[in-house]
Amino acid sequence: MMKDRIEKAVELFKSGYNCSQSVVAAFADMYGFTEEQALRMSASFGGGIGRMRQTCGAACGMFLLAGLEKGAVDGKDREGKAANYALVQALAEEFKKRNGSMICAELLGLKKPEGSSVPEARTEQYYAKRPCAKMVEEAATIWAEYLEKQRK
Repeated sequence: MMKDRIEKAVELFKSGYNCSQSVVAAFADMYGFTEEQALRMSASFGGGIGRMRQTCGAACGMFLLAGLEKGAVDGKDREGKAANYALVQALAEEFKKRNGSMICAELLGLKKPEGSSVPEARTEQYYAKRPCAKMVEEAATIWAEYLEKQRK
C-alpha cells in the first residue's frame, strides 16, 4: 500500500504538481484532507519554498506530513512540540543522508537562484535535467518507511 503512495507522489509530480504538493497529496487522505486541500496547503513550498531555492519542497512536504502526524495542538504542550521537532530533525537527517543536501539550489546544482517566480515548462528536457522526481520519491519513501515503523 505504501508503495502505491510513493508511486502516486511521483505521478503527481510528473503530471505537473510541484514537489511539495506531490508528497503531501499522496498521503493527505490518511489525515482526513481532500486532494484539493492537500494541494492548496502545500502549494507554496514548491521550488525550495516559493521557487526561492531554499529548503527542498519535497522535504517540506514530508515535514508538513510530520505535523499532521505528530504536531502539538496545545500551545503549552512543550513535550508535544519537542516530539514533532525531533521527528522533523530525524526526517531531515535521513533526507540529507540519501541526497547529500536538503537545499533546493544545491540539489539542482544552481550557482545562484534564477530570480524568477515563473516556473519552467514541464517538458521532457525539464524532467531529464532535474532530480526533482527522485527527491519526491525519496521524501515519500522516507515518510512511508516512518509510517510503517510506527504502525508495527
